[in-house]
Amino acid sequence: MPLAVFSSSTVSSTSFFSRPRSSIDAKASHIDSFRNLERCYEAMNLTQRRTLVKPINAEPQRMDSTVPLAATIVAPEVIEKEKDEEDYDELARGLENASPLEIMDKALEKFGTDIAIAFSGAEDVALIEYAHLTGRPYRVFSLDTGRLNPETYRLFDAVEKHYGIHIEYMFPDAIEVQALVRTKGLFSFYEDGHQECCRVRKVRPLRRALKGLRAWITGQRKDQSPGTRSEVPVVQVDPVFEGLDGGVGSLVKWNPVANVKGNDIWNFLRTMNVPVNSLHSQGYVSIGCEPCTRPVLPGQHEREGRWWWEDAKAKECGLHKGNIKQEDAANLNGNKNGVDQANGTATVADIFNTQNVVNLSRTGIENLAKLENRQEPWLVVLYAPWCRFCQAMEESYVDLADKLAGSGVKVGKFRADGEQKEFAKSELELGSFPTILFFPKHSSHPIKYPSEKRDVDSLTAFVNALR
Repeated sequence: MPLAVFSSSTVSSTSFFSRPRSSIDAKASHIDSFRNLERCYEAMNLTQRRTLVKPINAEPQRMDSTVPLAATIVAPEVIEKEKDEEDYDELARGLENASPLEIMDKALEKFGTDIAIAFSGAEDVALIEYAHLTGRPYRVFSLDTGRLNPETYRLFDAVEKHYGIHIEYMFPDAIEVQALVRTKGLFSFYEDGHQECCRVRKVRPLRRALKGLRAWITGQRKDQSPGTRSEVPVVQVDPVFEGLDGGVGSLVKWNPVANVKGNDIWNFLRTMNVPVNSLHSQGYVSIGCEPCTRPVLPGQHEREGRWWWEDAKAKECGLHKGNIKQEDAANLNGNKNGVDQANGTATVADIFNTQNVVNLSRTGIENLAKLENRQEPWLVVLYAPWCRFCQAMEESYVDLADKLAGSGVKVGKFRADGEQKEFAKSELELGSFPTILFFPKHSSHPIKYPSEKRDVDSLTAFVNALR
């Protein structure tokens, strides 16, 4: 019966008990009361009426986001508070000398459940530990590209059990992955750069995840990659991705360990006795997908093990593309792998300048490559003066040239960036800078130096084995 929906307190007691009534009068009173209630109900706005209706066997709507629905019933109208405009540049300056724990606490305090930690590696375990130490609730999400190492999946499981949390996994779109693999194969990134594969498997899932947040927390450090991360602030408005509210400036990015050195991160992890990826003990420092990650050698920077066949300027998958300066970002367009300069040349000082290193022109290197019976063997580096890895090996290469002076081996250099890049790739096996070639005395086919070790002793051993 309709009247059973309402509490008896809804109808005034005076209308029933103030004086005796006939049954007809009582019935009329009941009808009048019901009509009054009906008019009140009709006067309610749509939002208020919905609060009276309970869904039957209704399932929460699925969202392609890391943020779950807060409720399945629409609440009464609430006047939204105006958000204060935060000056995050000023906040970053104020937190520049703060500890990671203090920065983490500030981030969780400001954003509550609208912020999440992006988890994949060692620095991110440190982030989870810092979040745990604050005593505040926190959330963690991770991108499962489908091509991670087995050791990485075991780390995910260990972290969940250690902290008693559930990591919110984001996956690439199956149709997009299928189209990429069917069209270009499983390892196309070795030939035309990692950007496309990362865009499908990492960037787009991340974009979906961040659309459900107002802020995210990353493990970026300034010393991870001199070429792309040396200026990472502890907090910033995300320059690439959008958050829950949409539009530019709708997402805040926190980097609590930006100013922490790698050794200090590892000391912290050991001290706190937290789970770490077992690949670290095998020489892996920065760990990504299995086909695109390898151990680094002594003297190499930690991110040289990522996309090792490409140049330093391309050592970002797109998750932190905002780190790349505008002039460098132009080089990451399409499949250029960051090898080209925006204008074909670079206004930086040349390197390998010594009388014992011959500067070869395009004609010179072409003639050298065509010779089948050379009078003496040649060692030639294909380089770009702006490349940090070329700069890093300058001293050892010059020392090698001085050491080989008068030995019967010529040492040369050929600048292979800009307009010379396509020629160097097609004719000289250029893969990344620097590429070192040995031209034997009695063969036209050059031999490519296969190692990442560029110290004098290693290069000397290579030359002595072939001459």
